[in-house]
Amino acid sequence: MKKVCLFIFMLLPLFCLAQTSFKLNGKIADEKTAVAWTDVVILNQDGKIINGATTKEDGSFELILNKGSYKVKISSQGYSEFDKEITIEKDTNLGLIILKENVTNLGEVVIQSRKNTIEQKTDRLVYNLENNVTNVAGDALSAINTAPGVAVQNDVINILGKGASRVMIDGRMIELTGEELNDFLKTISASDIKNIEIISNPSSKYEAEGTGGLINVVMKKGARNSWKNTTTVSYDQNKYGIYTLRNNFFYNKNKFRFSASVNGKTGYKNINETLDMYFVEGPTKMDVITKLNEENVSGKLALDYDFSERTTIGFQFLKDKSNPDFDSDIRINKYNSQEELDSYIINESFLDRKSGNQTYNLHLITKLDSLNRKLSFDVDYFDYNSKFDRDFIANNYSSDGTFIDVDQSGRNLSNQDIDNLSFKADMEHPLQAVNLSYGAKVSFTKSNSDVIFFNTITGTPELDINQTNQFKYTENNQAVYISADKRINEKWNFQAGLRLENTQTNGFSESLNQETINNYLKLFPTFYASYNKNENNSFSLNYGRRIRRPSFSLLNPFRVYISSNSYSEGNPFLKPSFSDNFEFSHSYKKILRTSVFLNAITDGYGVIFTANPETLTQVVSRENYFKGINYGVGETYSASFTDWWQSENSLYFLGSKIKFTKDINATPANSLEVDFSTNNTFSLSKATKLQIDFIYTTPYKSGLYETGYTSSLNIGFKQDLLNKTMQIAFLVNDIFNTSYLKDDVSIVNGVKQVYSQNESNRFARLSVVYNFGNKKINVNQRDFGNEDEKKRAN
Repeated sequence: MKKVCLFIFMLLPLFCLAQTSFKLNGKIADEKTAVAWTDVVILNQDGKIINGATTKEDGSFELILNKGSYKVKISSQGYSEFDKEITIEKDTNLGLIILKENVTNLGEVVIQSRKNTIEQKTDRLVYNLENNVTNVAGDALSAINTAPGVAVQNDVINILGKGASRVMIDGRMIELTGEELNDFLKTISASDIKNIEIISNPSSKYEAEGTGGLINVVMKKGARNSWKNTTTVSYDQNKYGIYTLRNNFFYNKNKFRFSASVNGKTGYKNINETLDMYFVEGPTKMDVITKLNEENVSGKLALDYDFSERTTIGFQFLKDKSNPDFDSDIRINKYNSQEELDSYIINESFLDRKSGNQTYNLHLITKLDSLNRKLSFDVDYFDYNSKFDRDFIANNYSSDGTFIDVDQSGRNLSNQDIDNLSFKADMEHPLQAVNLSYGAKVSFTKSNSDVIFFNTITGTPELDINQTNQFKYTENNQAVYISADKRINEKWNFQAGLRLENTQTNGFSESLNQETINNYLKLFPTFYASYNKNENNSFSLNYGRRIRRPSFSLLNPFRVYISSNSYSEGNPFLKPSFSDNFEFSHSYKKILRTSVFLNAITDGYGVIFTANPETLTQVVSRENYFKGINYGVGETYSASFTDWWQSENSLYFLGSKIKFTKDINATPANSLEVDFSTNNTFSLSKATKLQIDFIYTTPYKSGLYETGYTSSLNIGFKQDLLNKTMQIAFLVNDIFNTSYLKDDVSIVNGVKQVYSQNESNRFARLSVVYNFGNKKINVNQRDFGNEDEKKRAN
C-alpha cells in the first residue's frame, strides 16, 4: 500500500498545473496554387520534433506552441525544403509561404542533399546507416555493429567503455539478451531501418535496464500518400554459402498507413572455437568445428489509422522461425608435462534445434487539447520458444589412435519458453514554465525451461536424473517516472528525471527442490544540461543510474555437462548490478565531437572459468564478483574532404579499474584499450559509390580477462541502375579474417585458460535491390466532423 501511495504522490501534482500558449498559423502555396496535405514540422533548438500539422486543402495550417524559439520545417515532394527560425511570444502569422518546385532541365547540374551519417542530439547519437554501402542487404545486427562507438562482442552488444546495452525497436524494449537477441536482430532487414539511435544515458522515460544504455532501432514508415516495394536478393560466400531474399512494402494514403516485410534465409556458417587449459600435469587443448544451419523465415506487419486529427491507433506484428541445426566435431587433446600427446577424445554431435518468437503491439496516441498535451498507450506481448534435441558420442583414443573406450554417449532434450506482457502509458504535458512528461509501466515475465538427459553409453537410453531438470522463473516489474525539461534561454537547457522501479522475482528448480525469491525497490535519477555557446560550439553534461538484470538462463542453477570433466551451471542467487554513469561532451561545428565519460559499477556479475588442477576439471559459473569503474575519452570526426569523399572517424581511449569482491584465486589486471574506426564513402559518379571501412582494437586487460586485438577491413561497392530503381552491391567483409575473438585469457587457481572463437566474419556478398512504386497517389480530402456546420456559417 505504501508503494501505491508513493506512485500516486509522485503523479498527482502534475494534473493540477496549467499554462498559456500561442497560435502559429500560415498558408503554403507554390507559384500557381495552394499546396495541400503538406507536412509542417516544428523543432526545438536541439533539433527534436515537438509538434507538427498537415496543411488543409487551401494550404493553411495552424499550431499551438509555448513561448520560446523554434525552427519551422516544411517539406513536400517535388518542392525544395523550406525552414525558418522563429520566436513565439504572442500569436504569430507566417503569412503566405511560397515553395519552389524542383525542376530538372537538360544540362543542369543536380545537387542532391545528403543527410549526415552521424547527428548529435542532446541525449543521443543518431546513425543514418543508409549512407554506408556495407549495409546494403545486411541485417539489423550487422548495422548496429557499424554504428560509431558500438561493438558486438561475445554475443553482447556494447557501447564502448560503458558496457552491455539493451535494444529497442521503435522505442519498445526487446525482451531478449545474448545469443537469442542477436538471432532476432538478424531477421530484421537493414533496408527496413531508418536510423539507429545510440542512447548512452537514457532519460527516465525509458527502462533503467542496460548498464551501457539503450540502442533504439527506428524503422521506416514510408512517405505520405505513396506506396513503395523493395525486393532484395543476396548471396554470402564464406566457407559455405548463404542465400537471402527480402521484400519490404509500404503503403500510405490519407488516414491509413501500412507496411509489410518478409525475409527468408538458407545456407550454412562455419564456426571454429579453441580452448586451451594449462595444467601442471600437462595442457589440455580443445578444438571445435561447427557447421551451423542459417535457415530462417521472418515477417512483419504494421498499420496505423488516424481516427481524427488528434487520435491515431496502430498495430504491429513480428514473427520469426529458425531452424539453426548444427553438426559439431570436438577434439580434446591431453598432453603430459613434457607437452607430449598422451590421449585424445573425439566428440561427434548433431543438434536438431527449432526456435521462434512473435511480438504483438497495440498502441494509441491522442492529443488531448490545444495545449498540445499528448497521451499514449502501449500494450505489448512477446513470446519466445526454443527446442533442441542433441545426440552425441565421445570416444577416448590413445596417442597412436587406438580406441580405448567410450567417454560419454547421450541424448539431450531441452525446451525453453519465455512470455512477456506489458502495459505502458506516457503523458507529454507542456507547461508555461517547464515541459513535463510522466508515465507508468507494468511488465509480467514468465520463463520455463527443462532439460532431459538420456545416457546412451550402453546402447539403450537410460534417464539420468542428475542431468535432468525443470526451472520456472517469473519476474514482475512496476515502474513510474517523471521528467522535466526547461529551456532557460537560447543557450541553456536543463532536463531532470526520476524513475522508480519495483521488481519481484521467483525462481524454482524442481529437481533440486530449490526456490529463490527476490524483491527490490530502486530509484533511478537522470540529469542533463546543455549549453550552446555559439553556432560552432555546444557542451552537454549528463548523469544517470542504470541496472543490469541477469538473463533468465544465467539464473538456472542446473549443471549442463560439456564433457565428463567440464560443466556449466547457472546461479539463482545472482543479483542485478548497478552503474552510475557520467558524461561530458563537446561538439564543434557538428563535425567534431568529444566525450569524456566514467561509469562506476557495483555488484558486477559475469562468467568465471574455474579450472581445478587437482581433478583436472573445469567449471563455468556465474557470480557477482567485482566492482570498479570504466572510463574513457572518445573523439568522433565527420569530414567532407572533397565533394566525392565523405569520411566518419572515431578514436576511443578506454580504461578500467576492476576489483574483485568475491574470494577468487586470481589477480585482477587492467590496462588501456584503444579503439579506432574509419568509414569512407567515395562517390565515383552520381550512380557509383565505393565504401572502405577499417576498425582496430588493441589488446587490453579488464578484471579477470585479457583479450587479444581485433581488426577488420571491409570494402563495398554499389552501382545504381535504371534511374536508381535498381542497385547492385558487392561487399568483402573482414578481408584478412582478423575480426574474431582471439586469445581471451583468464588465470584462476593458477591455471591459464585461453579461448578463441571465429564465426565466419570473413565473407563476400553479392546483392541486387529493386525498388518500384508510386511517389504520389490520389488522396481524398480529410473532412472534419463538423463540416456541415462550418458551411452554414459562410
